[in-house]
Amino acid sequence: MKRSSGVRLCATTAVGALSLALVTGCGGDGSKDSAGTPAEGAGRPATKALSAAELRKRVITDGEVPGYKVGAVPAGRAQLIKADDAKCEPVARVMSGFAPVPGAARTDRMATQEPRKTGGARPTPQGDRGEGGFEASVNKAMTRDITTVDLSSYEGDGAAKALKAFADAVKGCAGGFVGKQAGTAMKFTRLTGGGAAGAGDESVAVTAVTDMDGGKTAPVYAVVVRHGNTLASYQTVNFGAMMSGKSYAVSPEVVEAQSAKLK
Repeated sequence: MKRSSGVRLCATTAVGALSLALVTGCGGDGSKDSAGTPAEGAGRPATKALSAAELRKRVITDGEVPGYKVGAVPAGRAQLIKADDAKCEPVARVMSGFAPVPGAARTDRMATQEPRKTGGARPTPQGDRGEGGFEASVNKAMTRDITTVDLSSYEGDGAAKALKAFADAVKGCAGGFVGKQAGTAMKFTRLTGGGAAGAGDESVAVTAVTDMDGGKTAPVYAVVVRHGNTLASYQTVNFGAMMSGKSYAVSPEVVEAQSAKLK
């Protein structure tokens, strides 16, 4: 199966999570709220990490993001994320829908942009059979943002350290790297930093470019925002835009809604 066909299959059946595995194909194991191992040096924390239960109260829910359907991240995402260069793993994790560094507890959600109502008649069967007709209709249906939101809490200054690790990885891996998740590899050929998200105490954004079929490239966007000792990690893909070469970004409506619940 060509990679572009795999992208269409995964997007239209809504399986897997927004991750390395979803961009290249489907697979992996489940993803759940969890309490993990506190960040290193958290023996005497200056700030107590939020529990998984507290994070669930603060994560966005359906009805809180205009124009988006919010739900659980579908099962099918591996949590063991690796990179061919260890210093790039914070970026590989964020591109897989996780925080750059594991925290003391976490939860996540998926926000899917609802189709825009454009009116007009549905494509005719003849039109669908025309050259590019089916492809064009599929791309139009898939041109919507799908964003994962990961909330991870840290003891002490763990959140600041985790964000710095992400910023360092974006700079240190600018020339690209290979990320691996559940046996699926994804080559990112270039990383570029982006502007701040305009929310939280500090933030780091990244655009990761990957090769597609036919010599094309496609960007995947992410931003990590620190709110005290909690990190909100956002990763957005838009399959229709990726295949057609149109620009998109991390969903600002999702960032705004989530940031409001972390104030």
